[in-house]
Amino acid sequence: MEKIASFTVNHLALLPGIYVSRKDKVGDQVLTTFDLRMTAPNREPVINTAEIHTLEHLGATFLRNHPDWKEKVIYFGPMGCRTGFYLILAGDYESKDVVSLVQEMFYFMANFEGDVPGASPRDCGNYLDMNLPLAKIVARRYLDHTLNHLTEENLNYPA
Repeated sequence: MEKIASFTVNHLALLPGIYVSRKDKVGDQVLTTFDLRMTAPNREPVINTAEIHTLEHLGATFLRNHPDWKEKVIYFGPMGCRTGFYLILAGDYESKDVVSLVQEMFYFMANFEGDVPGASPRDCGNYLDMNLPLAKIVARRYLDHTLNHLTEENLNYPA
């Protein structure tokens, strides 16, 4: 079998950042999948399940309520390796096109106060696996160490 595109990225050289993972055509619409890489794969600890689950709830809620982007959001969810998230948007975009959106979302998550949206037995299949205080630290780290200091290296996959 042929390797899928995401398995051809050199994860040993990959830095935290915002990358275009792939572009797919559905009818006449382009869907852009972004790799929101929060940790350096295989070199930094992965994100714990409670924190990544909390960030998923906060991020999805933020995106689906965003006045400019909510109609373009197809999906937001964690990577199985727990080093970041995938964000799929309707439209043909580059990494630089979503920097302000991703910064705004992680600022929202890093500063969130209150009950995590959807963190109840009625609304979530694993509502007890949440950790807002640590999720906020993880979001703040990504903001402070990566999103607020992006370079071309953080926006384009390594060769």
